Order: sequence, then structure tokens, then C-alpha cells
Amino acid sequence: MSLKYSYERVSGCIGRELQKEEAKPQYQRRRSLKHAFAHFAGEDCESIVRKASKAIWNWGSIAPKRDLHRFVKWPKVVRIQRQRRILKQRLKVPPALNQFTKTLDKNLATNLFKMLLKYRPEDKAAKKERLLKRAQAEAEGKTVEAKKPIVVKYGINHITYLIEQNKAQLVVIAHDVDPIELVVWLPALCRKMEVPYAIVKGKARLGAIVHKKTATALCLTSVKNEDKLEFSKIVEAVKANFNDKYEEYRKKWGGGIMGSKSQAKSKAKEKLLSKEASQRMT
Repeated sequence: MSLKYSYERVSGCIGRELQKEEAKPQYQRRRSLKHAFAHFAGEDCESIVRKASKAIWNWGSIAPKRDLHRFVKWPKVVRIQRQRRILKQRLKVPPALNQFTKTLDKNLATNLFKMLLKYRPEDKAAKKERLLKRAQAEAEGKTVEAKKPIVVKYGINHITYLIEQNKAQLVVIAHDVDPIELVVWLPALCRKMEVPYAIVKGKARLGAIVHKKTATALCLTSVKNEDKLEFSKIVEAVKANFNDKYEEYRKKWGGGIMGSKSQAKSKAKEKLLSKEASQRMT
């Protein structure tokens, strides 16, 4: 009994749905706007249907271009960098740290990096190829001359050893080492050992020379004969900019620069005081 009842119920539902479908009016397919305006003789139907201007989309006016710097949520790394820069400007910076703001000028730095690139150490692929050729030559019974190449030295401990042994001829230090305690003592050591040193921007640029992400400092112990004249000019310029000015930089504090609002307030206050003083005189 239950099966018969359920069958009748299902068949009745299907019948009602079919009746609804038949009762629906059959609409004709709407023609596009192109065909609707095609009966206009001598006119292009594309020109009749025009795209709305941006002024209509923006409620009748286009907003002017403005600086959205303050509306952007900057990444945390960028915010920390900017806050650190502002703090270094506002607070008093000791001379030992302030000397790292005095970097080598652009033209001299360009010549220095050209020189360093000439003595770039070999990368992993070049080293693998050299060792493979050497192994093949030894397997064939040939004698291999192992001549030590002249390359840039890196690594803070290695550079310190070279300076102490008077083997370093030029030391290049990055200005943005973090933490700065890694290299804050290096200019004093270079001056004591009478080694020319230069502070340049930045640690990533130094790292690219030695196939690393960053490098705190680089060192040259010797150069080829054809580069000695150019190298001597660079060393003289570096000495004049850093070694000879060490005593001047050692006494000069940094920071203490107020913001634009504070400067405006102080100027207004000074102007008011000068005005009052002039009124008293009259």
C-alpha cells in the first residue's frame, strides 16, 4: 500500500511540473544593440553605442592625483628602517657611530668597485671546473703548476688577521652593518696599523663581489702590475678622506636634528622674541 501511494505521489508531481513548462510563454530571443540600430542609413552602428566616460563612473568628476604615501600600510621591515632613520636624526649619535654616515663619494666609489671586481674570487662552478681539470691532469701524469691567485679577501676575522700582520693594503667597510658592533672598532685598528680604509654603501654591494648576500668588509692584499698606478691613486684619495680625517670624525657627534614641525615652532618663537625685543628698544 505504501509503495503504490508513493508511486502515485511522484507521478503526480512530475505531471504538474510538465504542465507548468507547457504553460510558460515562448519569448523571442532579444536582438543585440548593434542590430537594433542597424536600420539607420549612412551611420556606423559602432559609433551610436558609445562607452561611458570615466567622469560618469566617478559621479561626475575625476579625483586629482595625490600622494598616497600616508594611506599605504607599509611592510614591517620598511617601517622599522624608517623609524630607525628618524631616531638617528633626532637623538644624539656618538662619534664612533656617526663616522659610518661619512661614506665615500660616488665617483671614487665607482672606481673602487671596478677595481674590486677585477679581483673577484671564483664561484663554486669555476672552482669545480678547475679542480676537475687538475685531477684529470694528475691522472694523466702531467705536472700542474698551482699558482696562488690574487683575489679579494673577506670575512671579518680573516681581515682582522691581515691588518694585524700588516698584509692588508686597502680595507673597505660597509656603512650599514647590523649589529654595528661587528665593525665599529675596525677604523681605529686600521688607523693604528696605518692601513688605508674606506666606508662605502652598502653591505649587499660588497657581498655581490664575493658571491654572498652581504659582506661586512673586504680587503686587498696585493694587485697586479698593470693595476698598480690606478690602485695607488685610489689609496691616496681614500687616505685623504678617511685616515687623515680620523681625528676630526672622532670628535664630531651626529643627530640632534629636529623635525619640520619643531623647527617651525622654534622659528616662530624666535621671531616673536625678536619682535618683543625690538618693541622694548623703541
